[in-house]
Amino acid sequence: MVTLREYLDGTAASEDIKDLIDLIADQAVPIRAAFITNQAYVGTENVSGEEQAAMDIWADRHLTRVIGASGLVAELASEEQEEIVRFPNARGTLGIVMDPLDGSSLVKVNLAVGTIVGVFDGSVLQPGERLKAAFYILYGPMTTLTLSVGEGVQVFALADDGQYRMLHENVRMPEGKLYGSGGGKPTWTDAHCRFIESIEQDGGKLRYSGAFVADFHQILTYGGVYCYPCVPGKEGKLRLLFEANPMGFLAHEAGGVCTDGERLLLEVQPERVHQKVPIYIGSKSIICRVTSCCR
Repeated sequence: MVTLREYLDGTAASEDIKDLIDLIADQAVPIRAAFITNQAYVGTENVSGEEQAAMDIWADRHLTRVIGASGLVAELASEEQEEIVRFPNARGTLGIVMDPLDGSSLVKVNLAVGTIVGVFDGSVLQPGERLKAAFYILYGPMTTLTLSVGEGVQVFALADDGQYRMLHENVRMPEGKLYGSGGGKPTWTDAHCRFIESIEQDGGKLRYSGAFVADFHQILTYGGVYCYPCVPGKEGKLRLLFEANPMGFLAHEAGGVCTDGERLLLEVQPERVHQKVPIYIGSKSIICRVTSCCR
């Protein structure tokens, strides 16, 4: 089976991007090992006002330290840090955006969580369509890495020998009927309610765990839509930089679509690090309904 590095060496990705992907992929082992001793909430909030789990802080500090020491990255933006971190001694110009541990509240109940990463050449405040690579590590029954360097989507699994080996090649998102929607139903807009009703009338099946990375992986595999609509008085729930853009890049590379209901999110110029957006991400045919329902 092809290893992660063997695959990367056959792509047009730069050597620094290959080395960075390898480096972060290797952090799955210490991150997963830290789950046992970092299950509590710590009484603090992140920049978005969300209560932090101990694993949020641990994963963020660990990844920031390892990435900074590598010399591969000039800028880093993390969901858990208010400002962009700059590494003046970096040898290159790569910028990285990350959600160190998406779905961290689920660690305590042993459900799947993940790490989301996007890689730019240059500033992290660029539209998602300019990403050079995006990937996520999913900590489930297997530890898997779903990756695109702009040459389609590949899925690797961490084997007993410590190597990531190709599990699925050139993944295409099918047209499916799974759906998951965040937000409290009483806060949904009329347009969003119409959209969900149309899916249910066509036999849609609800799948929603509370971890974006895990729910997206289901959609990537079986088809359908993940959504977190706008809430009256708020701009959205998910972060454009850390969540929507990397996952939108992967969806696009697999033949899917990522929108806020009106525009493609990969085309949006970020205005600030922690900008939030509504999101509809999934199979093309089902996303087409979003626009008609939102009119």
